Amino acid sequence: MPRPRKPRFVEFLPHVTYFKPAGVPMAALDEVRLGVDELEALRLKDLEGLDQEECARRMNLAQSTFQRLLAGAREKLTRGIVEGKAIRIEGGDYRFVARTFFCPECGSRWRREAPPPAEPPETCPACGNPDIAPHWRGGRRHGRRGR
Repeated sequence: MPRPRKPRFVEFLPHVTYFKPAGVPMAALDEVRLGVDELEALRLKDLEGLDQEECARRMNLAQSTFQRLLAGAREKLTRGIVEGKAIRIEGGDYRFVARTFFCPECGSRWRREAPPPAEPPETCPACGNPDIAPHWRGGRRHGRRGR
């Protein structure tokens, strides 16, 4: 029996989950599926510029597993762009972990650098309000995805 996979920690959920070449009808397109965990690997390494060791730590992975995940994500993204395919972001083996928090009372946003999953603080550091929520940096989801 194979060993169970550890969940991959993801700190960002994308607002836009579908990309397609302009001027090509949907019916004529093939798709490349990019997992949310693969997008997180790309975001941490290529957008935030972290080294692989830090990326692997933040995603709760071994460094070699992170390298394979990143290589697969880059291959899928490149294939989609070069071959003119639509790119759908969905699925993957992940667990969302909030590291950025929000106070609805005063509007403060702050980041906790505790190892994931970072637990929300007891109160807002700015106003003392106990009503704390995770801050979804990816934005809110709206209908009509993929159009």
